[in-house]
Amino acid sequence: MAKFEDRMKRLEEIVTILEKGDEDLDKSLKLFEEGLQLSKQLKDELKEYEKKIEELTKDDSGSETI
Repeated sequence: MAKFEDRMKRLEEIVTILEKGDEDLDKSLKLFEEGLQLSKQLKDELKEYEKKIEELTKDDSGSETI
């Protein structure tokens, strides 16, 4: 599986291509679908990172240490 940064870079590339508007409708639609998938993956991964950070910053009583 690609790293978070690689997926983010690909999403940025897709946005740039779509903003230019040079692609035909079929290609644009495929890029849009790929972008939506990447966006969902990135969002889900960020939620996981957030949960992990919350777990790491809590002490044994459940209070945040930071």
